Amino acid sequence: MNEKPLHIAITGVAGFIGSHLAQSLLQDGHSVVGLDNFDPLYPRPLKEHNLSLIRDCGGEFCFIEGDVRSPEALDRMAADRAPDAVIHLAACADMLQAANDPVSYTDVNVSGTLQLLEFCVRHKVPGVVFASSCLVYGERTEVPFKETDPACTPRSLYAATKLAGEQLLHAYSKLHGLNTTCLRFFTVYGPRQRPTMAIHRFVELATEGKCIELHGHGKVARDFSYISDIVSGVRLALERMGGYQLYNLGYSEAFSLLELVETIRKVSGLTVNYRLRPEHPGDVNITYAGIDLARQRLGWSPKVGLQEGLTLFVRWYQESGRKIALASRPHMNS
Repeated sequence: MNEKPLHIAITGVAGFIGSHLAQSLLQDGHSVVGLDNFDPLYPRPLKEHNLSLIRDCGGEFCFIEGDVRSPEALDRMAADRAPDAVIHLAACADMLQAANDPVSYTDVNVSGTLQLLEFCVRHKVPGVVFASSCLVYGERTEVPFKETDPACTPRSLYAATKLAGEQLLHAYSKLHGLNTTCLRFFTVYGPRQRPTMAIHRFVELATEGKCIELHGHGKVARDFSYISDIVSGVRLALERMGGYQLYNLGYSEAFSLLELVETIRKVSGLTVNYRLRPEHPGDVNITYAGIDLARQRLGWSPKVGLQEGLTLFVRWYQESGRKIALASRPHMNS
């Protein structure tokens, strides 16, 4: 990054991507202030563990427990000094939560993003990097997906809220001169990912000898992005902010769920049993990132392919991840 150490704020800092980003920034001499509300749908012990790993990095790290919808909580991120930039990751991503409480779900993802932007205007923060999603493209058959493709027909509430977030960032860039960058992530995975995400869940079920349900009859295909590649992409986006920008971040290759479980079997040595199920409501058949723009403007390219990434994930899960997940299960069921 820049030679001068930066002071970066991260919302959702105790989560999967947030904790990896905080570690990376601290290890390179930057300071981090992080906000997280310990949403009950994400087991608190897992986030506490993530925070302990961040603190183990040393460096200047301040944690604030609070909700991104709260101006008072956000203002605490600028109590000592305003950040040089904000990485906005805090969001509800669980589809079950969307079905059970769509109003609160939308409030967090849309109103929370609006409050974050108002915080930036209030404290004259120069720029925001926003975690969007490949799902904003909706159902598409022409691949790879390009940033110039229309994104106006999201099939899920999550996708709709992310698209709304992108539009808010565009408006604030024009209205207030705020530098805003939207990054459309493509299925990020790796150590410490949320337990309900497919790769974590599939490895856990295979380890326990349980059957995996493959929705979309196993033909649903995803572009899987390893966490270290996403961290490098976010950091390059921080370096190259200016006006409103939009990038895909993915590996730029799609694998079906059947191919995914076969690769898990191959790298883990586990017996993988599965049954085929109909597609989830609101799901899309394929995601596939076109990354020419990120290569050209950010100088970014992914390094970790699916087999290598799954090998790293399975190793982490077997060495520590399973123990951490088992310890959190009473909290998950409470």
